Amino acid sequence: MVTAEDIRAIAGSLPRSEEAVVRDQVKFRVGRLVYLALSPDETTMGFAYPKEHRAGLVAAEPGKFQFPRESDLRFNWVRASLSELGAEELEELVVNAWMMCVPKKVATAFLDAG
Repeated sequence: MVTAEDIRAIAGSLPRSEEAVVRDQVKFRVGRLVYLALSPDETTMGFAYPKEHRAGLVAAEPGKFQFPRESDLRFNWVRASLSELGAEELEELVVNAWMMCVPKKVATAFLDAG
């Protein structure tokens, strides 16, 4: 099981990433683009994920991943239960969501650095 502190550690290490509180909800963004958000009780997270692959992800592991609320279906977004995620999987999801929001050269530089 991972925690909000694990998410903060990963997101805090990403270039141009910043944490913000919007309507009592913690969100991580690059500029004005939100790539990850924690539920108010910090048990689930929403994250940027390609719409075209979303149904497959949710169908493969419905206990772990859920569709976003109906009003967010138009966005590249999926939700995950933190209690079902491992540390490596969390890092992959957070970094991939971040990469959807930063310029390609920033993502490439970060990946090349290690």
